[in-house]
Amino acid sequence: MTGIGRGAKAGVLVRNAEALEMLEKADVLVVDKTGTLTTGKPAVTALLPAGGYNETSLLSLAAALEQGSEHPIAQAITQAASAKNLPLPKITGFTAIPGRGVCGDWEDEEVMLGNAGLVDGIDFSAFQAQAAKLQADGATVVYLAADGKPAGIIAVSDTVKANAAESIRALKMQNLRIIMLTGDAQGSADAVAKQLGISEVFAGVLPHDKAQVVKDLQKQGRLVAMAGDGVNDAPALAQADIGIAMGTGSDIALQSAGITLLHGDLSGILRARNLSKATLRNIRQNLFFAFVYNAAGVPVAAGILYPFFHILLSPIHAAAAMSLSSLSVILNALRLRRAKI
Repeated sequence: MTGIGRGAKAGVLVRNAEALEMLEKADVLVVDKTGTLTTGKPAVTALLPAGGYNETSLLSLAAALEQGSEHPIAQAITQAASAKNLPLPKITGFTAIPGRGVCGDWEDEEVMLGNAGLVDGIDFSAFQAQAAKLQADGATVVYLAADGKPAGIIAVSDTVKANAAESIRALKMQNLRIIMLTGDAQGSADAVAKQLGISEVFAGVLPHDKAQVVKDLQKQGRLVAMAGDGVNDAPALAQADIGIAMGTGSDIALQSAGITLLHGDLSGILRARNLSKATLRNIRQNLFFAFVYNAAGVPVAAGILYPFFHILLSPIHAAAAMSLSSLSVILNALRLRRAKI
């Protein structure tokens, strides 16, 4: 396990040499949105209740449901309710549905909070125009239903990481194909992708589907690097040829990845890729040095020059040559400490 990087924001942890070696050859980088391209610290920006509810009851019921979830959106909703000191109703039978949302029971009614896929079949048409506008502005819209009827929608917005656009541009200049994967709606995903200059977006993707996208790319002969931070990203991180986890993410994501960006800084991918190139270049140079020493030294030590020039390599000179060979390799390897990554 190796750590690399310089400066306050430095910090790339390489868990195995294979990941570092393959990163140089990767031609596709698949990135998750929330917590990878964005800060992963969303906040509630709009509350739109349905008839029979107001903003307070909508937020209170949603926060009660989300108490059992660790998703960033859940944390945004519970923090918003906590900031207003709202009392939370009692929820029983809590169930989390990966990539969809959560559900439970409240006063003998089934309540559901999540994306459009979770509430499919429930008529939220009255909110369609408002939801589309919020998503076009980059917000994630979650739907709350109670007893099979709409209770309202909640908009949660996350900000793009400060250096994300610059890092994406730099990676694209290295001929990497960049693809965004997210469980968010298409409108929200497109808004973030537009800010970052990403043209390929897969939205509304479930956790197991993320891994399938990676697998499909591999079937095309692509060498795929995947960057993500959450539990939902773990299958794709494990499937990818090189898994890259945000150090600010979940433990299971960290365990599934070969490389970890300790501060969740996307520029770490660029540093790791540059280090991969420098390391493999250094290895090739070292192999060349070793080959030259052995190609020249072994035949001379075996006496190839004796019939012509009566020259034999003494054991002392042979030992010195072998030591110089090792020394040249070590000194060349130490040059990596000064590599610009």
